[in-house]
Amino acid sequence: MADLKELNEKSNDPKHTLLLSARTHTELSGVTEVLSFDEVCVMLSTVCGELAVEGEGLRVGTLDMKCGIVVINGKVNGLYYTDQRDARKKGFFGGRR
Repeated sequence: MADLKELNEKSNDPKHTLLLSARTHTELSGVTEVLSFDEVCVMLSTVCGELAVEGEGLRVGTLDMKCGIVVINGKVNGLYYTDQRDARKKGFFGGRR
């Protein structure tokens, strides 16, 4: 995790990095907000859009919002990004016409 923290501190541009090790240890930088979390889904807002981390036995191990770093432990089954602007358009009435 120290590498992600150093990378963020040295850069003036907000960067988003994701490191997934053996599907059980996830390190993220560029996190702006933790939207929600439980054992099966962690919802994050990042500089690249909203991110859903889905899995089993998920636990937020490290949460450093000053540096925008989050570490998640547990089995990861999927990672899903949505653009925040697009997510608003795809609401109940935002489907195809």
